[in-house]
Amino acid sequence: MPTRATSESNEADQFYESIPIFDRFGSLMDPALYKPLPNNWSIGIADIVQSTKAIRENQYKAVNMAGAAVIAALKNALDGSDFPYVFGGDGASFAVPPQDLKRAREALAATTAWVKNDLDLVMKAALVPVACIRAQGADVRVARFSPSPNVTYAMFSGGGLEWADGTMRRGGFAVVPAPPGIRPDLTGLSCRFEEMPAARGVVLSLLIVPARGADPDAFRAAIDDIVAVIAKSPDMSNPVSLAGLRMRWPAAGAELEARAARNAEMPLFVRRSAVLVRTFIYYFILRYGIRVGSFVPMTYLQQVVENSDFRKFADGLRMILDCTPDLVGEIEGRLVAAASAGTVRYGLHLQDAAVMTCFTPSATDSNHVHFIDGARGGYSSAATALKEMTALDET
Repeated sequence: MPTRATSESNEADQFYESIPIFDRFGSLMDPALYKPLPNNWSIGIADIVQSTKAIRENQYKAVNMAGAAVIAALKNALDGSDFPYVFGGDGASFAVPPQDLKRAREALAATTAWVKNDLDLVMKAALVPVACIRAQGADVRVARFSPSPNVTYAMFSGGGLEWADGTMRRGGFAVVPAPPGIRPDLTGLSCRFEEMPAARGVVLSLLIVPARGADPDAFRAAIDDIVAVIAKSPDMSNPVSLAGLRMRWPAAGAELEARAARNAEMPLFVRRSAVLVRTFIYYFILRYGIRVGSFVPMTYLQQVVENSDFRKFADGLRMILDCTPDLVGEIEGRLVAAASAGTVRYGLHLQDAAVMTCFTPSATDSNHVHFIDGARGGYSSAATALKEMTALDET
């Protein structure tokens, strides 16, 4: 007869797979879509320290690579199994069941060490039990959004990610970096596409969270209003398009890809050479549309557009949008009104292009994922604007 512990473990195994998938982004504020994370799961949080400074020093590709590396390392450590995660530009958040906690901790520890040793950045990380989050009055609820038939992305509500992030920043539940020589498996992680210039005028990085003490119904209505405005724009202002996908050789991200290579025993110049050869073949095939076995370049590129992660909800709305100036003005006007009513806090950042970091374990499978951020500050700069608004509200 199964024990209670065994039953809970099986239930945790099936939790994420059992969540119904929704494919209309305008429904994201429906509470019925979000299911409470099992109490014995843990939330992982990782964030680059002083990311705004690093971006000012033109390290935005490295910052994005570090954030995406968290997800790639976890995916590879868990043998490609599906789990809820969200890319944050300068970091990432995720949830894992108890049976995967040890491997998640090892992957996170190895990633923080790699970020320091190979990217010269500092990453903080923590693994926070969901039970501790709920004991503090917050919650973690998860939904699954499908932007295309190929992939799903997790959405989080309940305030638990925000609480876990604050705890991580104060040093709670810290994951200690791995010792020298331990590296994460980052197979499939790359950034081979060039910047994607704004086609409609400007790339907008947008963060919207509830104001302190805001009425939940009013906050949901405010998000629904913003999403409805964006939905009227072509392709919901997706900054990724077939026309905008540009490649050159050598790729701007080739150095980062070489540093992500797992065979660290090889000298860096050897890894660079291998990446240059590999990326030239990749560039040549895509540039000239050469079919190789089951790999069809145009199909792959169309999937890149469809699978791009440019919109999400993680205790707040997070979007990277290719907008007209008029649309930016309309969004900002509605946010000013909602902030004045005590409903939202928000951060905006404008730039001239977007960037993409890719996780493609297999180019012949359709479930490759592509993380989007702004090219001149992105989510990190929008978060800084959000913090400034919060500080003003509390003075």
